[in-house]
Amino acid sequence: MEITRVRDELHMITLEFGTAYLWRDDHGLTLVDTGIAGSADGIEQGIRSIGLEPTAVRRIVLTHHHEDHTGSAAELARRWSAEVVAHRLEAPVVRREQPAAPPVLSPFEQQLWDGLPPVPPAEPCPVHREVEDGDVLDIGGGAVVVHVPGHTDGSIALHLPGPGVLFTGDIAANVQGQTRPGVFHTDPARALASFHRLAALPVETAVFGHGDPIATGASAALRAAAAAAPGSAPGSAAGGEQRAQA
Repeated sequence: MEITRVRDELHMITLEFGTAYLWRDDHGLTLVDTGIAGSADGIEQGIRSIGLEPTAVRRIVLTHHHEDHTGSAAELARRWSAEVVAHRLEAPVVRREQPAAPPVLSPFEQQLWDGLPPVPPAEPCPVHREVEDGDVLDIGGGAVVVHVPGHTDGSIALHLPGPGVLFTGDIAANVQGQTRPGVFHTDPARALASFHRLAALPVETAVFGHGDPIATGASAALRAAAAAAPGSAPGSAAGGEQRAQA
């Protein structure tokens, strides 16, 4: 586990497999995503390492249902009595009431997929609040839920217009200094359209399901990546990029 300050209110917790984000404001702590099953102790260690108490986490937001994002959600929700938030379309999969749709893989992505290590299945997790596009969460002065389908049907991003922060989930990635669309999508064309939607948002800071945060100048990086993406108009087919089983 490694914890990195992105800005005063925001820390990235890098886990053995997966990434979680901790947001702090006057309303308490919010955790965005939870890594794979077995990550709960590492997340709590990271929170304590910056002088905060894990039980102050009021809310866990899940950007989508993949195991490297939801694996420890049920365990942490029990420990902290925290509210779990996910999109309406994602909630039945998070609860394990319905199966997940498989990704549509390009040849490049298939090679990445075949090289991924196995991860433990995520425990079924309750979803206490099901959200839709445009809903606002009490985070950072108002975090707008942005429905970004394509990676999964119910993938969401969070846009905090006040502080200018964007949690992209796996629609976008920032790997080895290159901002790009993510990979392993169930619907690549919809995912690319969603990437373009995020690139149009005014943001200073962006954090990703996979890759390094962009603390400043995130809008410019996202716009440039959208312009360079395969099929540079929203709705066109996307090609494979970086890893993101998530």
